[in-house]
Amino acid sequence: MRPSRGIAYALGAIASVQVGATVARHLFAFLGPAGTVLVRVAFGAGILLAIARPRWPRFDARQWRAIVLFGLIVAGMNLCFYEAIARIPLGVAVTIEFVGPLGVAIAGSRRPLDVAWAAMAAAGVALLSFIGGTVTTIGLLFALGAAAGWASYIVISQRVGRMVPGGDGLAFALAVGALALLPFGIAGAGGELLNVRNLGIGLVVAILSSAVPFSLEFAALRRLTRQLFGILMSLEPAMGAAAGFFFLGQQLSLRDVVAIGLVIVASAGATRTVASPAAMDVP
Repeated sequence: MRPSRGIAYALGAIASVQVGATVARHLFAFLGPAGTVLVRVAFGAGILLAIARPRWPRFDARQWRAIVLFGLIVAGMNLCFYEAIARIPLGVAVTIEFVGPLGVAIAGSRRPLDVAWAAMAAAGVALLSFIGGTVTTIGLLFALGAAAGWASYIVISQRVGRMVPGGDGLAFALAVGALALLPFGIAGAGGELLNVRNLGIGLVVAILSSAVPFSLEFAALRRLTRQLFGILMSLEPAMGAAAGFFFLGQQLSLRDVVAIGLVIVASAGATRTVASPAAMDVP
């Protein structure tokens, strides 16, 4: 198999996620962040349930508890991220969120090099955390919430994957997440949730943000080592900044660019040196 094709698939997955985020950002004018994330997660759940066609009665109480927790984490992570990109540039939000999986990847390591990667990432976030210009306090807090949600997603998804066969766990978790988001989405969007145009755009967001990247990542992982795949995923903050610039007209300061660069280098370095680069996969 040709690695170049795998690299193209991986980069395509990153681009799809970020373009999906820019489309979602435009939908905020009609549905708000909460309404947009509700539509995205609901469509994602519908697509996965149609594909997996799981049989729910076979789950026991322990499995259902894990699935419900997983769904709440998915809902919270996506809601925080959309609330963040409503207030701060996409590239900044993606960079801060990316610290979540990076933290999981290097958690517990005491090797000096891994500590250095963590310090570099922390320095990048610290630079982004200066309030003023492109960053607001509430936007920063939402981005940090998304980072915590992504870290939790990685941990709980591994647990659910062991407890629930196939894609059943994720399918039902997204359904739970959609139900949890329902009151927030209704409060934020109201009757606009029934607008066919808004629903159509929401479906596009779900496809770009979930269906397309999952498919491309799967194809990429068949052709690349997990280490190389993880390094390519480290480019996501840069892709987020580029998408924000070209599609949303968002300008970044020199400090923002340096900060994003620090997190990218830290992520790529950690992926090369940490024993389990799989923790860097995009949710």
